[in-house]
Amino acid sequence: MTVLLARRAVASADQNSDVRQAVTVRNVSKFFKSPQGSIVHALDNITLDFPAGSVTAIVGASGCGKSTLLRIIAGLETEHTGTASLDGAEITGPGLDRGIVFQDHRLLPWMTVEDNVALALHNLGARERNRVVEEKLSLVGLSGFKKSYPSQLSGGMAQRVAIARALAQKPKLLLLDEPFGALDAITRLEMQDELLAVQKHEGVTTILVTHDIEEALYLGDRIAVLSSRPGRLKALIDVNLSRPRSRGNADFAEMRLSLYEQFFRHGKDGH
Repeated sequence: MTVLLARRAVASADQNSDVRQAVTVRNVSKFFKSPQGSIVHALDNITLDFPAGSVTAIVGASGCGKSTLLRIIAGLETEHTGTASLDGAEITGPGLDRGIVFQDHRLLPWMTVEDNVALALHNLGARERNRVVEEKLSLVGLSGFKKSYPSQLSGGMAQRVAIARALAQKPKLLLLDEPFGALDAITRLEMQDELLAVQKHEGVTTILVTHDIEEALYLGDRIAVLSSRPGRLKALIDVNLSRPRSRGNADFAEMRLSLYEQFFRHGKDGH
């Protein structure tokens, strides 16, 4: 079978040197203490670049440190070795230059949709704040739900609001941690297409953590494969498929099979 996975040497710190990197991660390792008091080695010496304007999917077995790596880039985890930088500035904590969406939408239930989206816009005047809220809700197709409350929304609609909220402050980086994992299969496919449309419109550098290999292949420009714990970068794969992508396309199917083989081999050996 023709191998479609174009792997790069992951030991090099000069990945894609001809492309501007929005995020650089250098020699990041992470240890933490479990509730039982034992020391867990979550990430081991991760070096990875994220090209500006691209979508990078991170895949790996449960517990391999995917979400931990995302939290380090978000500035939510600061106790680690190595560095993570955004546009050349080291990340030392959370910031409005990064928008993040989790598996659960985390909307504030006592606030309307428009108030949830406006949460990070307190530095704007009322007119500009309303303009931005309307713009982002229109982008995700929810202009007619400004006065609704989260409890009145479907799961997919709530996640679209969460994406609008994450984009409201015009972040340099959009971080997605299993954003569609709690949705039904049909809604998940619809949301994948909506995310691609939003990302193309905004041009924002996007990092997606997912357990779903097909989702990573459908959405990602590149796929980073992490080994089992401790998470090590085992492969960096260019997805050389034109857009829009079709899951029924022969090249898509062949690349998916190759990625499954890559995934399970690294998941099994852990090296």
